[in-house]
Amino acid sequence: MKVVLLKDVEKLGREGEIKEVAEGYARNFLIPQNFVKPATEQAVQEVELKKEKKTKSDQIELAEVQKIAEQLDGRELFIKVKEKDGTLFGSVNEKTIAKTFADEGLKIDPKNVKLEEPIKEVGDYDVKLELDHGLEANIKVILVPEEV
Repeated sequence: MKVVLLKDVEKLGREGEIKEVAEGYARNFLIPQNFVKPATEQAVQEVELKKEKKTKSDQIELAEVQKIAEQLDGRELFIKVKEKDGTLFGSVNEKTIAKTFADEGLKIDPKNVKLEEPIKEVGDYDVKLELDHGLEANIKVILVPEEV
């Protein structure tokens, strides 16, 4: 029986694929669990239409991410920190850097900021941002003492 996968099914396939499965497996397990539906002409057309829409939306998203990467690459980010003798009270981590970008109106997910370890001293640091679609941007984070 030919079926269209509505969800990713382990050891069978990914959403949107058309697969040949045993009729009993489809009728007794896959269809009741809402994992598949029979591969009628209409179902196949719906899958093709969804794939086209997803491709277009992926292209638009890629263009947006490329634009953000170009804006960020080589940028200097100044973060004011409380310190004593060059050592910070606390540390600067991925969340701090993402929040500083958010304050400037750029949405960067903390998981995209790649630090080997939290920054604990005043100074300049090279930080890599790994964005969606495999794009990267390198920024310089500059920690400056907060004026009292």
